[in-house]
Amino acid sequence: MKMELTEQMNELVMKLLHYFITEKEYAPIILHGAQNEIWLENLEGDFEIVRIVTDYIHNDEQLEYDLLKTKQIARKIKQKTFSLSMNVISIFLNIGDNVHLKNEEKFGNVSCVRLNSIDDLRKQHMLLEVFPDITKETDFKEEGMELFIKITSDISKKNEETAREAEDLFKPKKPIVTTILIALNIILFLAMYVFGEGSTHVLTLYRFGAFSKDAVLMGDSYRLITSAFLHIGIVHLLCNMYSLYVLGPQLEGFFGKTKFLIIYLFSAIAGNLLSMVFPGNGGLSAGASGAIFGLLGSLVYFGYHYRVYLGTVMKSQIIPLILLNLCVGFLSPGINNAAHIGGLIGGVLITMALGVAYKSSSSEKINGWILTLIYVAFLIYMGFIGL
Repeated sequence: MKMELTEQMNELVMKLLHYFITEKEYAPIILHGAQNEIWLENLEGDFEIVRIVTDYIHNDEQLEYDLLKTKQIARKIKQKTFSLSMNVISIFLNIGDNVHLKNEEKFGNVSCVRLNSIDDLRKQHMLLEVFPDITKETDFKEEGMELFIKITSDISKKNEETAREAEDLFKPKKPIVTTILIALNIILFLAMYVFGEGSTHVLTLYRFGAFSKDAVLMGDSYRLITSAFLHIGIVHLLCNMYSLYVLGPQLEGFFGKTKFLIIYLFSAIAGNLLSMVFPGNGGLSAGASGAIFGLLGSLVYFGYHYRVYLGTVMKSQIIPLILLNLCVGFLSPGINNAAHIGGLIGGVLITMALGVAYKSSSSEKINGWILTLIYVAFLIYMGFIGL
């Protein structure tokens, strides 16, 4: 009888794993010291963590300890992946009669379900509400070894597909657009010395297309983009080009050449449009900072979707870098911080509209385009009409 129960439990585990990995895009989490339990994560799901527990829970005290341990691990995963929430569902397959746990019960952010067989899924309203197709997708015609071969084959194919997607996304690529953008900035910087009075000369900056709110209002709308390729002094150029050199290849690899260029140019324009809104920005300004802040915003949006890979980097490096640069902009005179903020917001919104590979849904992209159009319309109205 014990052998039959073990085989039944193993089959149940295999069917659940097949469903969550191949149908619901969950991925296994490797936890050192965790025995007789399988942790799966999908940070886009209603339950970010699905936990399948085969360990024998023989009394209420052991269940309480299990819940405490689960909450502690989930809290660490939440912090590491920079997640806003971390809801866990624990599916217990081996609970003793002395444990006072209902079929479905919730303890804070941890929901508990007890299953004895695959047929018990039909009684689990909590599971069916979030995973309405779970009974259908765990109903196999195959049995025995044939079932085992099918399930392991499907899971292996899914894991290989996920690995290929990650390799395609994160492998180094030639940063062609980034190189061209850096070259254009340097060429225009030198051109201001060859054909003008230098990069700090007001008239030269104006002639080459530096941003001026008054000039844009009089019809020079091209300054919204040309100013992003001009720099005032060698230090200004070097700082911005170094930032582009660091950020550009990564984001060009993540999004591809066309999307990366759209993000860069849109962020530059959005930054200057927000500069139009504030009355204090009446002088000349130039620089790629708005576009670069847009790249940072884009990286935050991308990192949120891939926070399993980049969560720690986002929390320890990217977000502190953004906050530090914004603080420097507020505290230092002569810096157009409105362009930084406008570019940052624009980078997030246009990235949402363009979508993140293998993650963004059609509805998410549509929402991104709607928010982007609203943002642009608001900036145009406030900068040009609502003066």
